[in-house]
This record gives sequence, structure tokens and C-alpha cells, in this order.
Amino acid sequence: MGVVGVGRDGVVGGFEEHRTELTGYCYRMLGSVFEAEDAVQETMVRAWRGVDRFEGRSSLRSWLYRIATNVCLDALAGSKRRALPMDLSAPAGGAASPGKALDASAWIEPCPDDRTLVAAGDPADAAVLRESVRLAFVAALQYLAPRQRAVLLLREVLGFSAREVAEIQGCTVASANSALQRARAALADRREAAAPPTSDVVRQALAARYAAAFADFDMEGLGMLLHVDATLSLAPHTLWMRGCADIQAWFSGPAVGCRGSRLVPTTANGSPAFGQYRRRADGTGFEPWALQVIEVSSDRIGDIRFFRDTERLFPLFGLPPRLDA
Repeated sequence: MGVVGVGRDGVVGGFEEHRTELTGYCYRMLGSVFEAEDAVQETMVRAWRGVDRFEGRSSLRSWLYRIATNVCLDALAGSKRRALPMDLSAPAGGAASPGKALDASAWIEPCPDDRTLVAAGDPADAAVLRESVRLAFVAALQYLAPRQRAVLLLREVLGFSAREVAEIQGCTVASANSALQRARAALADRREAAAPPTSDVVRQALAARYAAAFADFDMEGLGMLLHVDATLSLAPHTLWMRGCADIQAWFSGPAVGCRGSRLVPTTANGSPAFGQYRRRADGTGFEPWALQVIEVSSDRIGDIRFFRDTERLFPLFGLPPRLDA
């Protein structure tokens, strides 16, 4: 049955309902929400141009994912792996300065939840989706070969069957299954044991307590919220540290200028996040300093990730360009 049978207008009209899910897929593949949105736009253009060749033998969703996968594979050809600071250097002490900043293309970028996460009625499905966009998971994916990355996401996050994945990738079912096994093994070598899932109530309570401690610059209170081996990182710098003592020392030393900052809440990568604004030198208000992503593990904060690319990230997250005094 060709596109005449399924209705050309109906096919084209169905593109948009898949945009968010496709953006989430491309984000996990590429590690950049900006590149992901470009990839989805290219997917839509290719789909629109090729709609007359859509025969309806597979679902529209599978057909769009086939195109999106090819777009991502093209984008990844010859590109460098994106990373988090802890993928590039050893941990520093609490007295360390940020050091050299690397280009934005070196880093895994945070993404707003509404750009990449579709609503899931089942709480278990929602938890899987949230876990699949966590920054550490997206960073671990970058160690996989691009085709293995795609197979793992299509099977274990998006729920495609082995036959559907084989059709999307243009390979045999045996090849798709083999790639999945290799991807699982490689990912297991890079990821720490999964912590028990954290409820939204606990996550939000910890975020609120973190915001209060940060606003008061209460280092003792902050330490009570952290895992003993919690990490703090500061992209685009390679600086990162591990452990409550070094994190507290960094805030009290090199980052003491954060005292008196204001935080505006948002969400990123399935986690609580804040736009941080530091007081302007002339005292006329507060200017963007960093996007903070607070990742919770069990009943403590496991990671505090600062992203200093405020020029691009604050508009992306709908955060104001400045705050009044």
C-alpha cells in the first residue's frame, strides 16, 4: 500500500507529533540539544521530501526513526566524542582554580525536559525515560560506536523490537541483536551500579533544601545533603572534584564569589536544576553565571554540575537575561 492509500496529508500531518521523542533520541545520540534539534529538523525535511516513497509497510514512527538514525550517523562521522569533565581529567582539590576552558563542542550539554521527554502515563516508564537522559548516562553512551548507541536506544529506551531495529538500521535481526549485546557489555563497563530509584517527592525536597543552603551559603547544611563521594564539575572547564570536603572548600575558596547569588528553579535531564545569577559588580542587579543541574541518587545529592555557557543555555531554558536588585 503506497502513500496514496495511507493519505499523503495524513502522513505529513503525523510528523510533528513525534518531534519531542525524536529530539530526545537525537540528543542521546549526539550529546547536544542544539545539534539534536538541527538533526530533527533535517529529519523532517528528508521525510517531507521522501513522503511519496513511504509505502506504509512499517509504521510512520519507524520510518521517521530510520531517517533520524541516518541523520545522526552522518553527523557523528568523524566527530569527536562529547564528554563531562570527569571523563577528561583527574579530580582536583577544593583550592583548585577552574583552569582552561574548552570549546562548547567538547561537552555533553544539558537539555530542558520539555524538549526531550514525552509524557509517560506509567510511573515505571517515566522513570526509565528520566534515567535515559541523565547526564552521566548520555556521557556513557558516547563511548559506544554510533550504530551500537542507536541499537541500544531503539531497543531499551524506545521499545522497538529486534525486527524493527533491523529494518531501521538496514541490517539483519542477528546483526541488530549482536550489536545490542556488545553495547550492553560496553556500557556496563562504564557505568556504576544503579542506585535505587528516587521518588519525585524526595528529589524535589532535596532540591529545595539545596537551594536554601546555597542561598544562605551554608556549607555545613550543604554538606549534610551530599553523598560522601559526591562530585562537582564546572564545564566548559575540566575542573571537577569528589567528596564533601573538597566541594565545601571550593565554595568557601575559589567560588566564594557565589555568595549572595540567586537561584531560579527549572529542570534539566530529568533532574532539578537552577539558573544561578551572581550580583553585578555595580550592585544594579544579578547577571547569569551558570546553569546548575542537581542529580540525586537515593536520598542524597550525588552530583552538582555547573554549565557556564549562559549565553546559549539561559534562553534555551527560558531563564531571564538578568534579575533586578
